Amino acid sequence: MAKPTKSLAFKEAGRITMMLDKVLGDDRFDHAPVDVINLALQYSAQTSPDSPILQVTKRDIPGCMGALVYGKSQPRQWAILYHHDQSPGRTAYTVGHEFGHYILHRKLIDEDNHYDGGIYCDENSVLRREGAEIEHEADEFAANLLMPFHDFRRQISAKTVPSFDDLGKIADRYGVSLTAATLRWLEYTETRALLVVSNEGFAHWVKTSKPALKSGRFIKTRNTMYELPQRAVAVTQDFRQETVDGINQAAGVWFDEPLVEMCIRSERYDQEMTLLHLPRNEPVFHADEVDEDTFDQFTDLSRR
Repeated sequence: MAKPTKSLAFKEAGRITMMLDKVLGDDRFDHAPVDVINLALQYSAQTSPDSPILQVTKRDIPGCMGALVYGKSQPRQWAILYHHDQSPGRTAYTVGHEFGHYILHRKLIDEDNHYDGGIYCDENSVLRREGAEIEHEADEFAANLLMPFHDFRRQISAKTVPSFDDLGKIADRYGVSLTAATLRWLEYTETRALLVVSNEGFAHWVKTSKPALKSGRFIKTRNTMYELPQRAVAVTQDFRQETVDGINQAAGVWFDEPLVEMCIRSERYDQEMTLLHLPRNEPVFHADEVDEDTFDQFTDLSRR
């Protein structure tokens, strides 16, 4: 069987990663995350001196997390904007996402009338890692640039069941949010796990590891509203260190098998993150039981 072709986003991020490894050393993440703002400015100036990114700046852009915009002059001069009300970790990922648009899509954004003056990216595109095809590509670029797998896998193996503390240390290592680090881990883990982001007892969105999805463990949130189980920590509001570290939930609470539930709340964003770790013994499941909604979620995750 032929190996899947690597995407342009993967290749471009990989090329910059190799350059950074050569200049800064293979152990560079032991010292600091990618300085993505300076990288975007300096890299664009060196590779596209006639059409560089001239500034990366904080702005009030309601409804959006970031944007790649251009001026009226020719050749185009570019700027990356990021919404002011973001944590440093979210800012880094947003800038990485917009830098991906610059590397991969600036010709399209300049020439297509659909993108009048630039492209504006909302929470769905950046934080939840969903959206149009070019949003997937910008997201893939950002994830591979900021959290390259060759380093990430050395920190947490594919068979490890991490805690929020483990994932938080990874987030600090790469200078990204806990959400971004968890989503990256879900891309390669061999364990069955789900990330549930919720508020007021309802799931906003859910991401599922491939092994969990293949075993029939998923939660539908697309075009539907999923109410959390009454015994879920996000519902009981029993936020303490024990529930962050993980509590055992019996079969029938989330699924018809027991699992470990970890839950942490963000007051800043008024939401809860719940990580569900299912046991390694997988139930029998037939692929034809996956509905279209779940298949979409699976293919979305696969191409990141």
